[in-house]
Amino acid sequence: MLFPESLAQKIGAAGVIAVAVVEKLADARPMAEALLEGGVGILELTLRTPVALEALEVIVGQVPAMLTGAGTVLSPAQVAEVRARGAAFGVAPGTNRRVLEAAGECGLPFAPGVMTPSDIEAALECGALLLKYFPAESAGGVAHLRAIATPYAALGPKFIPLGGIGPETMGVYLREPIVSAVGGSWLTPRSALAARDWKRITRLAADACQSVAKVRAAAV
Repeated sequence: MLFPESLAQKIGAAGVIAVAVVEKLADARPMAEALLEGGVGILELTLRTPVALEALEVIVGQVPAMLTGAGTVLSPAQVAEVRARGAAFGVAPGTNRRVLEAAGECGLPFAPGVMTPSDIEAALECGALLLKYFPAESAGGVAHLRAIATPYAALGPKFIPLGGIGPETMGVYLREPIVSAVGGSWLTPRSALAARDWKRITRLAADACQSVAKVRAAAV
């Protein structure tokens, strides 16, 4: 199994994952602290900028309460890099066997990206049961996720939809039993990072947590 059950349960209990693209290293710590203040304790830091690995190391070392993973992990070399920097988990936009094998070998919990039945089968074959459904909205949203996931229900995969999701649509996904949590960059908008508007990020995080709580309460 590529994702320990205890960690998968922690993500499922949270219900929401912040996705961030950090352009300036100085923004890493205050951004993570702002998310935590709003109640969001899980972060996917994408490897899309020159400072991403350093930012990952800063957050892991200076904001230990944040469960910080690395996103856009595209190669075995990046698996090793994020593991060395202390990432709690890795995420990819697609399913690459070499990447998944590297994650398994070094013990990095990993959620590959899926969008088709073939993607799901490839991920399951590598031992992945927690899967990133990406890009969720443009791929067809909840209806498409249900359609591609149904044949594999007996195997027990869970999904984390990302891509185009926002506060207006997150609840639709969270009401699905096969959805563990939702993720998105709406919690750390570029405009807020550029303005260093940490209070806005805290408000967005708090609103997201309230949305998760409402959906979960309604399901009881």
